[in-house]
Amino acid sequence: MEEPMYIKIHNQIKRDIENHVYRVGSRIPAERQLALKFGVSRMTLRQAIKTLEDEGILERRLGSGTYVASQKVQEKMSGIMSFTEITHANGQTPSSKLISYHVGKPSLSEKERLKLDDSEEILRMERIRYADDVPICYEVVTIPHRLIQKMSKSDISSHLYQTLAKSGYEVGRVTEHISAAVANENAARLLDARKGEALITRLQVTELTTGEPFEYTRASYIADRFEFTFSK
Repeated sequence: MEEPMYIKIHNQIKRDIENHVYRVGSRIPAERQLALKFGVSRMTLRQAIKTLEDEGILERRLGSGTYVASQKVQEKMSGIMSFTEITHANGQTPSSKLISYHVGKPSLSEKERLKLDDSEEILRMERIRYADDVPICYEVVTIPHRLIQKMSKSDISSHLYQTLAKSGYEVGRVTEHISAAVANENAARLLDARKGEALITRLQVTELTTGEPFEYTRASYIADRFEFTFSK
């Protein structure tokens, strides 16, 4: 299956950053210039840029442009609960809405985070997470297709970890990167929020007890609707 054009653009911009064509903290060319360079519509270009923003590689600054993200201070934390567990603990009812569900080739970031071979495919799904029917989080979840190809779409999108456990897999270490951002037009629309509203962004890689990464999640939370509590 051929890579979508926005993934090809995502991969090329990421390579350019790794090769110091665009340096940390520098502004990348305007959308119009990049769309012309790659010979695509601005909508396709924006999809590539949005994916890089979700991964923390680029950051948009209101009224200024899009920049290669600066390295952020990272703090190791433990005792992290899942969205469902936290929602239940708060006496609320969790639910989710599946936006997209697609099997195909991974982006470079997905390939690196999940330690995939060149021939491997991934499942990429987007969903909105709710607490008492209030949209809290927009997330993109990527999973190696070989791990879940015999599982149903409903089981994967609704209760992945329980389904993995039934198939003999055991969840191990979780690595989280938490940072701050603001809602762009797409996030504001999906989460019923205002453009520019404060977000908490989370990049998560979850491993099996064997050390094999099986899930890469990029999530955006509305800051005034959700908080993280950590214990060391």
